[in-house]
Amino acid sequence: MGAMSRPLLLLLLLAACGADAPAPDLTVEAAGAFAVGSERFTVEDAARSRSLVVQAWYPTDATAADVAVEDLEDEPNRTAYADLLDAAPAGCPTRTARVALDAAPADGPFPLVMFSHCHDCTRWSSFTIAERLASHGFVVVAVEHTDNALWDYLDGTNVALDADFLPVRAADVRFVLDEVLAGDLPVDPEQVGVFGHSFGSVTAGLVAQDDDRIDAVMGLAAPMENPLLEGVTITSIPQPIAFLIAVEDNSITEFGNTLIRDNYDQAPGPAWKLEVPDAGHWSFSDLVGAAEPFPAGCGDGVRQTDGEDFTYLDPADGRALAASYVTAFFRATLTDDAGAEAYLTSGRSGVDALSR
Repeated sequence: MGAMSRPLLLLLLLAACGADAPAPDLTVEAAGAFAVGSERFTVEDAARSRSLVVQAWYPTDATAADVAVEDLEDEPNRTAYADLLDAAPAGCPTRTARVALDAAPADGPFPLVMFSHCHDCTRWSSFTIAERLASHGFVVVAVEHTDNALWDYLDGTNVALDADFLPVRAADVRFVLDEVLAGDLPVDPEQVGVFGHSFGSVTAGLVAQDDDRIDAVMGLAAPMENPLLEGVTITSIPQPIAFLIAVEDNSITEFGNTLIRDNYDQAPGPAWKLEVPDAGHWSFSDLVGAAEPFPAGCGDGVRQTDGEDFTYLDPADGRALAASYVTAFFRATLTDDAGAEAYLTSGRSGVDALSR
């Protein structure tokens, strides 16, 4: 027995030091094995008198093709967005999706990830991330928050950015989740995540806090517990949680980024924090620069950290990076993918990555 104890001890020490730790799985940085289908549908929440437009992305056996982003809309929204793109800075908003519209889903079930968009945005404002997730075997479902979407902003009927509308948005997500779980999309009810950008990050936090069907939650470019949009208590979210921080956030500034870091420090469960240098608030969004609510965050700007002139991260790179980290997070937390978890702390692309 004594002769075996030293080799056994050595193996234990090597394991403790990470000798057998998995390498980061770099496949999250590119499209996965599935083509991506997408469909739009509408659900009616009669109890709240709300009609909600929904977009789903999912694995499909059909052939995807390039689709102009405005073609995700019917008129008059199609023309309205095409006009915005015509006036937008070159190289800022994403102009083409890669999907098979209204194709049949592949056989599942697949993990489900819900998405909540930013203030005055659209259900497809992070479709680059949704496409990446779907190509890796997830169903992604995004609700368009009626009264708080781009179309409401354009016609002057949008609600204010305040805490009063936060529970409305969270109820939208939860109602659509009910509909999806009872519907025909091939989803696994035991593998459900939620993420959001900006106001959507706060919304995702409230959904995770109040709905025990949620197994993991991620926020992009905004704190979930937020003194300006009260309703979320970070210590009440035990699920795995991740935050993607735009270091040069031209919207929430260093005040907001400090709150995100505080959220990370106070999260009671497994947590990840990913800080992206030279990124602005809209660097992760397909809407960057497309309209007045989405200041460019691309090209030249002024650092919010020190007031110096600089050039923002190329928006295509920012969206690709966000897609990689969101995919890695949900592969790690919903499917127990060790290589994806290793990716979250690998600090690729100069990202400052921490976990605990």
